[in-house]
Amino acid sequence: MYLIRRLFSWKISNPVLSGVCRSFLWMLLGAFVLSLLLWGSGLQERDLTMYTYIVHGVAVLLGGLTAGQRAGRKGWYQGSLTGGFYGIIILLVGFLALDSAMAGTDFLWIVAAACIGALGGMFGVNLQKS
Repeated sequence: MYLIRRLFSWKISNPVLSGVCRSFLWMLLGAFVLSLLLWGSGLQERDLTMYTYIVHGVAVLLGGLTAGQRAGRKGWYQGSLTGGFYGIIILLVGFLALDSAMAGTDFLWIVAAACIGALGGMFGVNLQKS
């Protein structure tokens, strides 16, 4: 029983790493919901562009929230690192797996992810349990 309790209470101590992992979990959940929406409705793949940006934004926001909550201070810094790393990883996956070319607007995506993550980190510090 102790082993099961210990296994499910496992936490990542690094705030940025835990925020990135949480971001990817939310992104996977959002991608699953979007795939169900695509499958069950008359939407086309080209119609999902705005929704994918919303899913990424929410994932980065919640990842920054987790990073700020785990850090306890400097939430904007921890959240922006989380968002920046998330953006870089997403672009690397797109570059390597989908063979998409890097463009100048990709830097803008990383900056936007870092800003959204910083906002989440600021809220996360204030949600910390006293």
